[in-house]
Formats: sequence, structure tokens, C-alpha cells
Amino acid sequence: MPVPVLTFFNNKSGVGKTSLVYHLAWMLSDIGHRVLACDLDPQANLTSRFINEDQLETLWPNHGPRKSIYSALEPLLDGTGDVENPHLEILTPELSLIVGDLTLSATEDELSSQWQECLDRRPRAFRVISALWRIVQNAAESNQVEIVLVDVGPNLGALNRAVLVATDYLIVPLGTDLLSLQGLRNLGPTLHDWRNGWLDRYDRNPISDLPIPSGLIQPIGYVVQQHGVRLGRPVMAYDKWVNRMPEEYARNLLDDNDGPYPQTPEQDKANALATVKHFRGLVQMAQEARKPIFHLTPADGAIGSHAAAANAARRDFKKLADKVMAWMAPA
Repeated sequence: MPVPVLTFFNNKSGVGKTSLVYHLAWMLSDIGHRVLACDLDPQANLTSRFINEDQLETLWPNHGPRKSIYSALEPLLDGTGDVENPHLEILTPELSLIVGDLTLSATEDELSSQWQECLDRRPRAFRVISALWRIVQNAAESNQVEIVLVDVGPNLGALNRAVLVATDYLIVPLGTDLLSLQGLRNLGPTLHDWRNGWLDRYDRNPISDLPIPSGLIQPIGYVVQQHGVRLGRPVMAYDKWVNRMPEEYARNLLDDNDGPYPQTPEQDKANALATVKHFRGLVQMAQEARKPIFHLTPADGAIGSHAAAANAARRDFKKLADKVMAWMAPA
């Protein structure tokens, strides 16, 4: 049975998406779940959070094969074979990573053209569009993971369409401004188009033994980044935007046009998964220590109020992890 794939996606940048994936992956592994993190953002930001530059240099050599997601795709894209099993960076016994690659951006044209070719039942088209899903599933099976967390870039291109088609569940990270509001309005119709487009193609697969994703793309909620309140903006401005998110999410992601809608995220028990605080000084401290905020110790400088904030982060991410795994539980 396929391992559930949970993707974090918003076509607006700067909403803390990569940090969210990074910290949730660590928290899930901390509480005993086997997790595969997958970096499908051509900027490879998630990879750089997990792996330092010296390690990355060995994974991305100037000459010879790269140990990244692109290397697993390369034989198929070159026409020399099908996808290969990806290299996995084993971070802990419970947490592994499919390493990202800046070269992923070069797949956009191929993924765009093969999406159209699926309508004509072309075998190669279905191999290409299902490639990322098959790579992820092979890696998940080989490492016996329970859940795959995927980070993607903030755009609505062909690469992200292929990633979302490979997605079972979706979490939308949100900022607290007009651009995040507009991002929700763009994201909803786009996801509907991608889901319906794959549904139209799914039964045209001409290769009987080629597994392909279902394209469920089920939104399970949103996470609000609380940056705005602490960066010199009035609380009133924060409330103005954040309190519109429940209705916009319901209308655009869930097709709920009837209401009534919750008046604040705190009241939105069905869809608001968490509000993630901006931990300010702890963010830089954690990045320098190359660990999640809730792993910081006095030796890293987390003392006094910083230690209290690290403990608060642990509680917040534990609640989020529990909510996520409740969605993954069989009905």
C-alpha cells in the first residue's frame, strides 16, 4: 500500500514553509514515527537546513553522479532507462532525506509537454508524470517509513503540478498579509484544475503494470505564521488579514461557499492546524547549531527566556505532529 505523501505548498514565498517541514519532520521522528523528508524545491532550501555545505559538496560533485533527486530522474529524462532508487541521507534511524537539487528546474519543459502527451495515452508521458511519485514511494518502501513530507517551491509551474499529483494530503502555510490572501485565491482554482486534469488522464495509462498516483490532493488544513505582529506592524493590521483566512481557505480550498465561517483561526477548529510563532533570536541560534529550535540546549545558548521559548516550540510542534498523524490513521 502506498505511503501517504504530505506536501506543504503555497504559491507565495516567505510564509515559513521550509522551516515548517523541517521542524515537523524532526518532531515526528522525535515521537517515534519513521519519516522521509523530500526536497522538491529547485532552490534546495530544505536540504541546506538538514545538511551543511561540506556534506553537500560531496553529494553534488562537479564530476560524476550526484546523490540527489535529480540523479534518480536522470535516466528517464535522458531516455536511457526508467527512474532509479534515490540516494537517502539517513539523519537518524527514524528520519531520512531525499536530497534536493538545483537542476530540478530543468525538468519544467519536459513535465509540461508530457502532461499534454498523457491525453494521447503515450507510455513515456505516464512514466514521466508519475516519476516523482514512484521515486518517493520506492524510497519510502525501502526505508519502511510511515509518512513522506515534501517541500516545494512557491510557484504554479509544471514541476509543482507533478509534485501535487503525487500528493495525498496538503497543508497550506500562510502569512498574515494581502499577498497570502491572494495566494489562497490563486491556489484553490489551480489545485482543482490539476486534480481534475489528472483524473481525466488517470484511466488513459496504457501501461498495465505501471503504478501511478491517485492525485487525491486532499487539503487537511493551514498553518499561520505569526511574523507580522512582532515586526513593527500594528496588531490591528495583523488581525485584519489573519481573520479573513478561515473564509478564504474554506471557499477556495474546500469549495465551501455556504458558510457560516469562523471569525478567527482560533475558532477554526476544523482547518487551522496551528499558529507558528516567530521565535526571533532562536531561529538564528538553531540554524547555527544545525538543529530544530526544540533541540536547543544551554550549550547552544538557549537559557532563560530562550529555553522557555524552545520548550514552547516543542509543545506547539508536538500538537501539530499529533494532528497530522491523526489524518494519516486508517479510517
